[in-house]
Amino acid sequence: VQLQASGGGLVQAGGSLRLSCTASGLTFGSHSMGWFRQAPGKEREFVAAITSGGSTNYADSVKGRFTISRDNAKNTVYLQMNSLKPEDTAVYYCAARNIVKGWGPEQRRYDYWGQGTQVTVSS
Repeated sequence: VQLQASGGGLVQAGGSLRLSCTASGLTFGSHSMGWFRQAPGKEREFVAAITSGGSTNYADSVKGRFTISRDNAKNTVYLQMNSLKPEDTAVYYCAARNIVKGWGPEQRRYDYWGQGTQVTVSS
């Protein structure tokens, strides 16, 4: 199984980025997907999750600014990030979780993780 994340970069505060994560080696439609992030010196934290059917859940810190979506035909999950703030600076990871385990923010329930993509927001 491989999760390949991309789309990170350097952006000014108030700007936007779209992250993508393409999965291979698993049945994409049988997995809920999540995005997590880890800032320097901090623990990895939940950002957003989406079920195979498209239901979504967000961390309070990103609600109204970030949107998670998925294209099951392309085995890809996206994270559209708008109104970015310097505190959004982190390495962003995508993860996959078999639907029999439910869905949501619990990191320990995710089965597979991508390699991470760096997002840096300058003030």
